[in-house]
Amino acid sequence: MSTETSVPHPRVSGMEGQPMDASDAALYATLLKEAPGGLAFFDGDLRCRRANDALAALLGVPVRDLQQRRPAEALPAEVATAFETALRKVLDEDRPISDLDLVVPAAESGATAAPPGPPGPPGDASALATAVEERILACTWLPARGGDGEALGVVLTALDVTERRRAEEVIRRKEQRYRSLVEASAQVVWVAAPGGGVIDDAPEWRAITGQTPDDYAVGGWLSVVHPEDRPRIESTWRECVAENRVFETNYRVRTKSGTFRHFDVRAVPIWQGGAVIEWVGANTDVTGQREAEEMRGRLTEQLSAAALRTARLQQATSMLAEALTVSQVVQVITEVGRSAIGADYSAVALLDDDKLRLSIVAPSQPGAEGEVRPIVRDDIKVGDPTVMSVAVRESRPFLAEHPDSLRLQLGRDEKGLFSQHTEERAWVGLPLLAAGAPIGALRFSFTRPREITEEERVFLEALAGQCALAVERALLFEREHKTAEELQRSLLPSDLPQLPGMVLAARYNPATRHVQVGGDWYDVFRLPDDRLAVAVGDVMGKGVLAAAGMGRVRNALRALALNDPRPAAVLAGLDRLFSATEDEEQFTTVAYVVIDPETGHGAFSNAGHPPPLLISPDAPARVSALEPGTPLGWPSQRQQTNFSIETSNTVVFYSDGLVENRRRGVDAGLEELVAVAADAPPEVVGDPERLVDFLVDRMLAGYEQVDDVTVLALHVPPKPA
Repeated sequence: MSTETSVPHPRVSGMEGQPMDASDAALYATLLKEAPGGLAFFDGDLRCRRANDALAALLGVPVRDLQQRRPAEALPAEVATAFETALRKVLDEDRPISDLDLVVPAAESGATAAPPGPPGPPGDASALATAVEERILACTWLPARGGDGEALGVVLTALDVTERRRAEEVIRRKEQRYRSLVEASAQVVWVAAPGGGVIDDAPEWRAITGQTPDDYAVGGWLSVVHPEDRPRIESTWRECVAENRVFETNYRVRTKSGTFRHFDVRAVPIWQGGAVIEWVGANTDVTGQREAEEMRGRLTEQLSAAALRTARLQQATSMLAEALTVSQVVQVITEVGRSAIGADYSAVALLDDDKLRLSIVAPSQPGAEGEVRPIVRDDIKVGDPTVMSVAVRESRPFLAEHPDSLRLQLGRDEKGLFSQHTEERAWVGLPLLAAGAPIGALRFSFTRPREITEEERVFLEALAGQCALAVERALLFEREHKTAEELQRSLLPSDLPQLPGMVLAARYNPATRHVQVGGDWYDVFRLPDDRLAVAVGDVMGKGVLAAAGMGRVRNALRALALNDPRPAAVLAGLDRLFSATEDEEQFTTVAYVVIDPETGHGAFSNAGHPPPLLISPDAPARVSALEPGTPLGWPSQRQQTNFSIETSNTVVFYSDGLVENRRRGVDAGLEELVAVAADAPPEVVGDPERLVDFLVDRMLAGYEQVDDVTVLALHVPPKPA
């Protein structure tokens, strides 16, 4: 320790010229030696008369270099200038200067400078740099006077506040970062009292809402919350405050421009000593996010709707491919159109041959004996002002989104046609075009005003195109069906021979109720010698071609039987005919028997047809074990066998449609046929009419009929007693 800081003798005069007693000397010595801060006295000439070691360490200069020197002679230029400026100001103005910060560069501090304090918080690079490069002193300059009030000089006190200033700077920068983050993230930060009331200003909130400070301070923030959200928000906020739990929700806020924006809000209670002292919350503007989500939602809905319409159109295409009649087409269009666009009513109308009138066709409904036919309502003139008439006349879609639009386009309401649907409020009419020419129209209606979007319009036009193709195909089919039905009626026997010693019954079930024409056939006729010729056959195919093939086989068989009725001779003749006239792909089977109705005896030959079923009251039912032979036209040596029907017995001839389908093979079908026949009650077996119905109903129950079914029964009743 330098001698300049030694304790003076008690009798040494003080600064006032008066001798110091022992206590003053002890105080003086202690301050110079032990005080944590720097102390110094400068005289009127700015010379340092006294300085302690703490100040020398802070300035990085030995005490001996400070004594009796002006600051410019002992300190770095910047520090010296600051010292002298402060000294002159105190001397000139005779007043103290407090808490004047002085920065001392570390490079100038020398080896005796106090070691730097610890660096700032981790991650604060600026604070760390300050710790390495400089020290900060908080200086207080006090005017010193003698006992008579005379100015003697200036007393300096200096404290090292480097760490405190560094910490304050870190806090300040963190606050700046936080404020910048809040501003950048469009957040509104607010503070509330423990009870939920407002206790701090929120300028950001006022900038958004335009509320006055008084409005906000008295809880008026709820008044700018959307009316639909306000009850929920107020209730939730009160519950969270009462239970001291996190308040997290979202609501809409009315801005000063009158629009509403979406905010997410989260507020947390701040605890101290087991009690909540305040609430701190942040509102984040998420309007852009919500709008994007809503846009994504709308796009998703549109994509889903488009995918659904595409699926519906594919479904319609598939269903229309299976629709054979106009009524079936109408039924498909009605179901698909209504489900795809939510229509309440629909109708289809077809043009007549003169192209002057439209006939409205309803979906299929069961009729007599299971037959299904279209229901045709009153006609519409093409020149009438109706939805469908306009669509047909102009070959374009007709759209009316509400009744006023309908009246504007038609000139009046569409009256009289659909009076049972008086609640209709929107309409769509679509022409059915085939090869560019109209053949009819589609009509959909709604019980509420309805705007048809462009995507829905494209779907409906595609649906109308599919409908037109299906209707055109159905019309062609129905014309063919009518022709084939008439041909079939002329080929199948209108009735069976009535014989005293034998009873006959027949049934023919087509594969579909709408076709009613297939290749199955049967024939029973008298020969010149009074014997009975019985034939059951199956020509592959459906429609006019199958009916025509059936007619050729039937007529040829009759002609051959009249010349030589023996079964083998007749089938051999049919083989020759097939080889000469029919396609190789044609597949036709025939079972043919000639029988004497009085004795029940005769001869039988088979060309690939299923074996006959034999039913007897004295023995189990069975199918014939005779070789079935090959279909007509195949190389074969036709054989015939003896055939007889005993009294009370029944022989049943049938086509393969009775025993075979997609789920049941021929062998299993034959076994099931025998079992069904065995279960037939005696009164059924004795009545051929009831027997054929019993066999058909039981064999087809639970299966989809995929082929025609023909059944012909020959029964010999008991002789009268």
